[in-house]
Amino acid sequence: MGRGAEGPHQGLAPRCISHVLPAPHRMLSGLSEWFWQERLWFPKGLGWDDLRDRDGRVYAKAQDLWVALPIALMFLIVRQIFERTVATPLASLLGVKETVRLKVPHNPTLDSYYSNVTKSPTQTSMASLCQQTGFSERQVQRWFRRRRNQDRPSLLKKFKEASWRFTFYLLAFIAGLAALIDKPWLYDLKEMWEGFPVLTLLPSQYWYYMIELGFYSALLFSVASDVKRKDFKEQIVHHVATILLISFSWCVNYIRAGTLIMLVHDSSDYFLESAKMFNYAGWRNACNYIFIVFAAIFIVTRLVILPFWIIYCTWVYPVTIYEPFFGYYFFNGLLMTLQCLHVFWAVLIIRIAIRFLTHNEKVDDERSDRDETDESEEWEEEEDTKEIKKNRPVQNGHTVHNNNHSKME
Repeated sequence: MGRGAEGPHQGLAPRCISHVLPAPHRMLSGLSEWFWQERLWFPKGLGWDDLRDRDGRVYAKAQDLWVALPIALMFLIVRQIFERTVATPLASLLGVKETVRLKVPHNPTLDSYYSNVTKSPTQTSMASLCQQTGFSERQVQRWFRRRRNQDRPSLLKKFKEASWRFTFYLLAFIAGLAALIDKPWLYDLKEMWEGFPVLTLLPSQYWYYMIELGFYSALLFSVASDVKRKDFKEQIVHHVATILLISFSWCVNYIRAGTLIMLVHDSSDYFLESAKMFNYAGWRNACNYIFIVFAAIFIVTRLVILPFWIIYCTWVYPVTIYEPFFGYYFFNGLLMTLQCLHVFWAVLIIRIAIRFLTHNEKVDDERSDRDETDESEEWEEEEDTKEIKKNRPVQNGHTVHNNNHSKME
């Protein structure tokens, strides 16, 4: 004990010279001292001194987290290589077929409205757009439908993204299971608090943490270019909460609990991504049955094991050992945020599974925007043809066509 507000950092400047620092530096220094107060992050009687390396025993340190940034950059680079050299040939092998999308003709009025106002005009706006462009209402509707389809990600893009995530989640689950298979806290969850916070850091825990943190950081960096789904905001909240949870649990040595939480999450995600891959490839039966396996594992791990076993051991059991403190509430608050997202996604998953099991409907990701079908376009074009024929002269019950073609002499 005794480091107090200095926190987990080494080699801080002596406080006697703090008065000569510029005001912004003093403010940041004061904020850092407040942030790393022992009473915020540790139970009473414990502190940063307890996590100093000594006698060959190594402990987690906050500055270790910077390693995740180059790992995240590495993931972004490896992903590009993977998608080009592995995912694209695999898509071709599985028969991923691109939908032919009809491009819309350039129209300044409609383009401006689409970009600056809305992608789906109301009936009132439709009438105004018809007047400005000279198009019929049906033509304006068709233009907007095709323009929306142009902005939707292609099947190949979706397949490449799903195959990348499938590969990572599968390898992460195998690696996490290998790292935890011989650890007592995998079988008796109360063991995760045995000796807390003086828990020696193992090399397998270090790399498991850094790789997971690097991967979720990379997902956050690439979110602007990834396929956007209806739960985009929930995905952002999930990524941020996961990064905070991993980082915080590392700093205060909640590492045993953190490894269990990551393993639970990785245990089902690769089934979802593989189901998506088969869906994009048109392998309906494979997609459907893999999705049902995913749904079962998701419900067991996220709605049973995580809340009633792991969160119980992070929320209820610790107060029998020490008094609650800020870090205790912060950690469990992040876990409850994730749990709320799990319930939200579980409702979507159960709804899809029920439709498949009761009506044998195709499994589709409700979060994804689907291409607006051209069936309505075909009907509209037939109606246009009928309208044209109705206005043409008729002779002996047949439409008269203009067959007078000019000939080159």
